[in-house]
Amino acid sequence: QVQLVESGGGLVQAGGSLRLSCTASGSIYSINVMGWYRQAPGKQRELVATITSGGSTNYADSVKGRFTISRDNAKNTVYLQMNSVKPEDTAVYYCNADVRAYYTASRAYWGRGTQVTVSS
Repeated sequence: QVQLVESGGGLVQAGGSLRLSCTASGSIYSINVMGWYRQAPGKQRELVATITSGGSTNYADSVKGRFTISRDNAKNTVYLQMNSVKPEDTAVYYCNADVRAYYTASRAYWGRGTQVTVSS
């Protein structure tokens, strides 16, 4: 079984910074894409950023130039450095990973989410 656990959320003032982490654990054979999504109250879950095992990244237009995604493959961990945050970044942030566990096919796993609140 595979689990994703996020950490690093909290309350931050507009213009400030926050760093989220997500670590995958369990019977992991390999991890392809890892990413961050977010869901604000009353809105659909949306992509924030993704990163492949080779380091290729993709960002939502709303966070380009402010957020940076990175990963440590040896630790099965993905990070999201959030700079110059805005009140509209307030949401629950979810970690996602495309994991191939031992003896199973690849599938997507989700963390439980971590709350990020940006005060104006």
